Order: sequence, then C-alpha cells, then structure tokens
Amino acid sequence: MRKMRNELRRTAVAVQVFCVMLLIVSRDARAQTETVLYSFCPQAGCDDGASPYSGLVIDKEGNLYGTTAYGGANHYYGAVFKVSPNGVETVLHSFNEDGKDGYDPAAALAVDKKGNVFGTTYEGGTHGFGTVFEVSAAGSETVLYSFNPGNGKDGVDPYAGLVRDKSGNLYGTNVNNGANGHGTLYKVSSSGAETVLYSFGAYSGDGEYPSYGLTVDKNGNVYGTTGSGGVYGQGTVFEYSTSGVETVLYSFNPANGTDGQFPGALIVEARGNLYGTTSSGGTFGDGTVYKLTPNGVETILHSFNYNGGTDGAAPDGLILGKNGVLYGTTLGGGANVGAGYPGTVFQVTKKGVEKVLYSFGSQSGDGYWPTSGLVRDKSGNLYGTTEMGGASGAGTVFKVTP
Repeated sequence: MRKMRNELRRTAVAVQVFCVMLLIVSRDARAQTETVLYSFCPQAGCDDGASPYSGLVIDKEGNLYGTTAYGGANHYYGAVFKVSPNGVETVLHSFNEDGKDGYDPAAALAVDKKGNVFGTTYEGGTHGFGTVFEVSAAGSETVLYSFNPGNGKDGVDPYAGLVRDKSGNLYGTNVNNGANGHGTLYKVSSSGAETVLYSFGAYSGDGEYPSYGLTVDKNGNVYGTTGSGGVYGQGTVFEYSTSGVETVLYSFNPANGTDGQFPGALIVEARGNLYGTTSSGGTFGDGTVYKLTPNGVETILHSFNYNGGTDGAAPDGLILGKNGVLYGTTLGGGANVGAGYPGTVFQVTKKGVEKVLYSFGSQSGDGYWPTSGLVRDKSGNLYGTTEMGGASGAGTVFKVTP
C-alpha cells in the first residue's frame, strides 16, 4: 500500500505537468552544450539503478553522488551511485527489503570530506517508515536511524534529503506524523541519536507537510519550506533558529495573481537572503523563482510561461553561481514539444532576467524530466539527473556547459 501511494504521487505530478504542457508552441531551442555522462541500465544482468529521482552532490575531485528510486542489485529497491567526471559509474550500495535496510531513496545526499555520503529512504527500516543511512566511500552501508511513529512523536516518510553541520549532525524533514500529525523537523547525530526538533501544525498559520530539503546559514539557523499550510494554505518558508524557535517567514498567496504556490528547496546567500522556486502559481501559473529577505519580504524574480514556446514549467531547486546568477531545472516545458515536454535547464539573474540554457529532448538518447536541481563544478559546468530517458530509458546523469 505504501509503495502504491508513492507511485500514485509521482504519477499524479507527471500527469499534471503533461496536461498543462498541451498548450506549448514549438520553437527552436537556444541550447548550450549538453552531454549525457551516464545512462542507467536496469536490465537483468546489469544490476544498475533506475530512475534517479533526486539531485546530485559533488566532492572536491568532481565525483558525483546520487540515488536511484528503483533498480540496483535487488532489481527494485534503489541504489546509491557514484559517477566520475569522465562518466564511469559505480553502484556503492543496493537497497534491500529485508526488514532492516531502507528502500526507495527519493532524495539527494550529503557528502563529507572523506567521501562518505548520507541520505534518507522513504520506506523500509526496522519499523517500515523510512531511514537515515550512511554509505562509506568504500560502499559499506549503515542504517543510522529507523523512524518509529509508535513512539508517539516521530515523523515518517523522510522524502527530503539531508544537510550536515560542522559537527557532523544531520538535519532533515518528515512529510507526515509528529506530535501534530503534519510532519517534523529532526536532527540525527553522527552516532545515530535522533531528536525531533519541531512538529509542524503547532498553531494556526503554521506550515504543514515539509517534503523538501533544508539549508543552513553561517550562524547555524535552519531554513526550509512546507508544501501546504500557512495563512493561505499554499505553503510556507520557515526558519528554525539556533535557540530552538520556529518562525513562519512567509506564507504563499497565489490569490494575488502573481505569487507562487507549492514551494521547493531553498538556498541562502551570505547576506541572509533566501532564494527558491514554486512549482506552480505566478503570473502564468507555471511556477516562479523568488527572493525572500531575512525579514520576510518576497520578490518574484521570474514567472515561468510555457506558452512562450521555449520557457520551462514547474521549476525545482536552485544553486548560486558566479555574480549571483541562479541556475535550476524545470520538470516540464522547453522547446521540444515533439519529445513530450521534457524540461529545461535555466538561469536567472538577481535582476530577474531568465534564459533557457538547454531544452531536453534535443538529441537522440537524451534524458527528460529533470526532477531535481543542479550542482556546479569549479569550472562552472552544471550537473544533474533526469528521471527518464537516456540510452535505456531509465534516466541519466547529464552535464551542461553554460
């Protein structure tokens, strides 16, 4: 039942994006250079992962790490993988439904200086409600924590990835349960001790159901988003301070005609400004890129408009590049209507000038549906994953040179 629910959720998102794309007008792509570094191969005898639903992390040598929701040596439960800068892939761990290991890793990883990676699984573990895990650089996996709603306060369904502080503590969110039934913010120490820091839905106007990863500022304050709740019921941006206080910084209000709804992950710059995306809403209903000041003043930098013929729709995730340029992906839209509205890589300046860098479906064997954000190397190259497409249809790791 839990697996079926997860499948229905993903299918609903894909169908929604497909339906809204039916109005696209095709035009020529204004493309930068894109390379498919790796195409996943889940067929029998390959033991590879499939459907890299999450984004990537990059180490100082330029190696890329990620997860696949399916595939692996056990053919269904997902994997942790590594891809070298020249496209050589290694499966570091294949998940298994054995009552202890987690499975269905749907979120991005965190990586330390030694090449150990940390992540979450949406299901599995001792109690069946998801895990926090560590995979060493050598490929040895340890389940650090198994979520347990039976204790009356724990969250379940850790759909989001983790952030790691200087002391090695991991922070994440759960979509459901907690003391108020609307999800939690938690911390897991390097030794596997878990602390529920906050249970959402604690007061009127609070956020509910956080399903994206977190970001931490230079002072140790934690920021994130909730997919619903807030004053208008369309999601929030929240802060959890070092003193243990949760504050709703902003409640999204698409009723005003320009604001977004359903916010994704955030990034924070040195000055404390937050940048993020919403998967829908905005002037044209196709999502937004926004800026939020530390005191909660929002500015819409770009409203996506797939009716323009080449723009993307349904953005998810941002990174900050040189000169304050923001980079991200859209799940749908782009110039290649005949390829099934497969999505884009875009950039937005802090003044709100947007440019589509690449439209997927531009070449044979290309990926499509980049469901997460990007990472950037020292040379400015951008890397990400597509959930589908590639040589075997099971997704890709790609590189875009702006």
